[in-house]
Amino acid sequence: MNKILLFAAVIAGLWSCDSRKPADHTGQADILGSGETSVIRHPEWSRNATIFEVNVRQHTPEGTFEALRRDLPRLRDLGVDILWLMPIHPIGEKNRKGTLGSYYSVKDYKAVNPEFGTPADFRAFMQDAHRMGMKVILDWVGNHTAWDHAWVEDHPDWYTRDSSGAIVPPVPDWSDVADLDYEKEEMRRAMIDALRYWVREYDVDGYRCDVAMMVPTDFWNSARAALDSIKPVFMLAEAEQKDHHLQAFDMSYSWEFLHIMNGIAKGEKKLDEIDAYLARQDTAFPRSAYRMYFTTNHDENTWNGTGGERYGKARQVYDVLALTIAGMPLIYSGQEGGEAYEDGKPHRLRFFDKDTVRWNKYPYSDFYSRLLKVHRTQPALWNGEHGGAFRRLPTSQGDRIYAFTRTKGESEVVVLLNFSDKSTKLDLTAEKPEGNFTSIFNNQNLSLYTSGSLPLAPYGYQVFIRK
Repeated sequence: MNKILLFAAVIAGLWSCDSRKPADHTGQADILGSGETSVIRHPEWSRNATIFEVNVRQHTPEGTFEALRRDLPRLRDLGVDILWLMPIHPIGEKNRKGTLGSYYSVKDYKAVNPEFGTPADFRAFMQDAHRMGMKVILDWVGNHTAWDHAWVEDHPDWYTRDSSGAIVPPVPDWSDVADLDYEKEEMRRAMIDALRYWVREYDVDGYRCDVAMMVPTDFWNSARAALDSIKPVFMLAEAEQKDHHLQAFDMSYSWEFLHIMNGIAKGEKKLDEIDAYLARQDTAFPRSAYRMYFTTNHDENTWNGTGGERYGKARQVYDVLALTIAGMPLIYSGQEGGEAYEDGKPHRLRFFDKDTVRWNKYPYSDFYSRLLKVHRTQPALWNGEHGGAFRRLPTSQGDRIYAFTRTKGESEVVVLLNFSDKSTKLDLTAEKPEGNFTSIFNNQNLSLYTSGSLPLAPYGYQVFIRK
């Protein structure tokens, strides 16, 4: 079947991480029904890992591997375990968008973008990251290539064509890329060979796969097996699709949860929709599946606005929610700096041009570090089936307060979130957690809140761990 027709119904509900303004990612989850035959075995090191998306071009003034390498100690101290690098390959020039083009318009799968440095620079970066105990995954664009990729001339039959025989983009707006045809076995073999290259030659630890739902799942299954034959890898799908988790991918996006948070911030959704979402995940995905939770990424920041624009004064409330509710927490380049200019104006990073992150002396480093490190040290917050059971705590202010616990054995974490602009005193006496709990932010005791002697400030938050 022509891939354009096969994915036509899907495309309207997706957004690509290449050059294009996104749409919606919902509605992709439960496509398998019963009939599960296997579930992916995760690398041991991933059970309590956190992930940081690196926009190499914008992360430093230089926008190079060498400059990024100098930032590795800070990222390690922040509590980062996995570094996801946005595509590092040469960018196509034909039909390019902007002055530098989209990272997701790949000209050569086996080369390094000279904008970022040399292969030796990348090798040195990899070695230092591994020496510091961090893993590195590369962003992989398997659905399409640049128009000046060698395959267009050498293997034009590897691409999707229209009725006139012309090679076409995946969708009209993605005009800087040409759609690959996964009915071509030779192309599949070449793609897997390129994936193997970076694991074999540079010891990368896996991939984040762009618009993974637009590539057949059986290809990803084959690719994962080929990569695992070299070493155990970690695979992240930009998708919400159950069958991805059976043989190919360790983790998928929680796009639907992001949209719920955005809707709550706009006043279009209620806090109770969080409960309904979590209940659906119990049947939508295998228990072992890792899901990635976040308030921003390169798509959201560029096309829909910074966290400050979307969440306003409640920005940190949503961060605490996303980074503790379930799954693996993601931080994106710039969050530690507040995603703002020095004068406080929102700063959306430009996609096709140089636009360095305004770090502003990292005012939120301590905030994110505390959240990432509690994720690493508290089994209740670990990933997939390694994490703890969720229980919402009822309050008399359920329209503006969201409180919950996650518990795994002796590890218990209690989260209190005030989504309103008014101070409030909590009443958790009906199902008050038992034991001695201390806040990771200011060492206050949970009992002070549950006894009513301390208020939760406007847009306030607390995360307590059992001592």
